[in-house]
Amino acid sequence: MTHVEDELTSQPECWTRAAAEAGRFRGVLPAPGERVAIVGCGTSYFMAQAAAALREGAGQGETDAFAASEFPYGRSYDRVVALTRSGTTTEVLELFGQLRGRTRTTALTADPDTPVMTAADDVVVLDFADERSVVQTRFATTALTLFRAHLGLHTHSVVADARTALATPLPEGLVDCAQFTFLGRGWTVGLANEAGLKMREASLSWTEAYPAMEYRHGPISITTQGTATWMLGEPPEGLAEQVRATGGLWVAGALDPLAELVRAQRLAVAVAAARGLDPDRPRHLTRSVILAD
Repeated sequence: MTHVEDELTSQPECWTRAAAEAGRFRGVLPAPGERVAIVGCGTSYFMAQAAAALREGAGQGETDAFAASEFPYGRSYDRVVALTRSGTTTEVLELFGQLRGRTRTTALTADPDTPVMTAADDVVVLDFADERSVVQTRFATTALTLFRAHLGLHTHSVVADARTALATPLPEGLVDCAQFTFLGRGWTVGLANEAGLKMREASLSWTEAYPAMEYRHGPISITTQGTATWMLGEPPEGLAEQVRATGGLWVAGALDPLAELVRAQRLAVAVAAARGLDPDRPRHLTRSVILAD
């Protein structure tokens, strides 16, 4: 078993623990009414998109998401939250350095022995969700679970769905597809982006991701026999039928969208295996991007 397989199968336990511990981090996570920005890089950026949409949708306050390198310094926020598994990513550390003394910062990290521990004003350490693999799975979804629990949006059914996602076979023919498109709505757009990234990182697949309604505005033109379109969450009316009419494979997201992301992680590993690739050694990637001065 690869590191990424071992880590992705442990997600139900990680989510259960994060939800149980959410209460003790209430004072360092965004409070209702705060104007908040959530930032990250790569996978963490896509989780930031999901978390921001969830928080704003829950009526907790205006919440934006940015890649850490694209943070708009001209805007004013009450708190900036960074998701950073390694705690060493250059863009996050530089951002927190610029914000010190101006804006309250919180970091969610997996490693308590990294520079972000002193760069941030407040820190949440999810060391039980740390990973050996370059390809992120459980840290990202555990951090998002913490946010969902903090917002009162996590339920036991989410964990049950994750167990189902790990136990249920992938749809027949899916691994053999040549191209994969992931779709989301609202907070699941970030999950769709992340599902596409997992496929690219682990299996070098041709993947795309879009808001579901945007799929009709051009991207559906590439859909044909041998391609797959996977919906994370409730699809727009009529979209499944349109995809099937192209000859493409439609994959409905019947589980909680975060559990559907676990299924997509499994697909990335399965496609990598079918192509003779090692998902623990993705091409051109390292566990953290650290730029020299």
